[in-house]
Amino acid sequence: MPKEYRTIQEVAGPLMIVRDVENVTYNELGEIELANGDRRRCRVLEVDGSNAVVQLFESSTGINLSDSKVRFSGRQMEIGVSTDMLGRVFDGLGNPIDGGPEIIPDKRLDVNGAPMNPAARAFPSEFIQTGVSAIDGLNTLVRGQKLPIFSGSGLPHAELAAQIARQAKVRGKDEQFAVVFAALGITFEEQNFFVESFRETGAIDRTVMFSNLANDPAVERIATPKMALTTAEYLAFEKGMHVLVIMTDITNYADALREISAARKEVPGRRGYPGYLYTDLATMYERAGRQKGKDGSITMIPILSMPEDDKTHPIPDLTGYITEGQIMLSRDLDRRGIQPPVDVLPSLSRLKDKGTGEGKTRKDHSNTMNQLFAAYSRGKDAKELMTILGEAALTDIDLLYAKFADEFEKRYVSQGYQTNRSIEETLDLGWELLRILPRAELKRISDALLDEYYDKK
Repeated sequence: MPKEYRTIQEVAGPLMIVRDVENVTYNELGEIELANGDRRRCRVLEVDGSNAVVQLFESSTGINLSDSKVRFSGRQMEIGVSTDMLGRVFDGLGNPIDGGPEIIPDKRLDVNGAPMNPAARAFPSEFIQTGVSAIDGLNTLVRGQKLPIFSGSGLPHAELAAQIARQAKVRGKDEQFAVVFAALGITFEEQNFFVESFRETGAIDRTVMFSNLANDPAVERIATPKMALTTAEYLAFEKGMHVLVIMTDITNYADALREISAARKEVPGRRGYPGYLYTDLATMYERAGRQKGKDGSITMIPILSMPEDDKTHPIPDLTGYITEGQIMLSRDLDRRGIQPPVDVLPSLSRLKDKGTGEGKTRKDHSNTMNQLFAAYSRGKDAKELMTILGEAALTDIDLLYAKFADEFEKRYVSQGYQTNRSIEETLDLGWELLRILPRAELKRISDALLDEYYDKK
């Protein structure tokens, strides 16, 4: 029977100090029993001699220091995992909230996990089709990659996240594919939107959803990504599944980290975030990837809303260092009704070359990708010039480029949230748009490919 302590000295927000403890370790779970029999869970954050700083998972309201008892379990935070989790919705601590039965676990795993050893990593090389042209055609997602979406508050990143979760698949192989969706600090309406969106299309059957609401404790928000990633590791590396992990919104996670750091009176770093924010994010992101000798893989799409649309803010800044590229959403495109408002020029997938080409997508993929980038960039320049000097100042070829940029945004980027395009449809649409320009302008595509695709009406 665990020893009981009645030595609570102080409660400050989500933190509590317990004196005269013995053999208590960092991250150990505990339970507080109130005078009326209520029980609340907690976790050890710091041990200083015989004093322990304990973090509460629930509210500290109503805790009477002299009448409450604390017991420590001797265990770290764990989650019971099983393939029965597919098709279910859980709260941030892994308890079912969809009205279904409790999960009977195959095993219990420590949620803290560990980043993957670089020497054990297999190089990502297989194409994942999301059905979104701006990603598949120009910023290709590769299995085992970490590709964040940088958004802004009020932009439709939730719709894009739901679309990718519904549509993503690995082509040509009959492999088991699953989605682990972690929603951090969202509203009840957003939770409802995600669940209904997955149910309507049947995607819920291959999805495990963890939902942490905005009014849930900050401590739970920090635990939610770990719960999701531990589940993903089990499905990927023990059950051989290919798992896509989508997390939204990482900004809410970092804010919860800052709140608890402030309660612990730690010295703040940039913008008040703790100095270990980089380490914390890296520990989370680096759990994605492929392992040598294992069939499964974890591909991760973290979504974060940049405060004030500032990409130099610590959260997007540090995320950009750790991950392999980013998909940028644009407020200007959103205002003009381009949906999804993906700004392809500052977006980047550092592994796109590894997932494209013959046998993966199509032999013309990388040539057309480069040509579309170049033509769109020149078209945007031409449109800016037109705004300043008027249409009469542009040459005929510049007018064609400006027309290309408009058509590219309207037809290629703006496909709505219900359209699921195959990579062939995306590439064919790219050629259709390139035919707006004279053949002599397509300098980034070989003559052999131009003969085969450009001249084919």
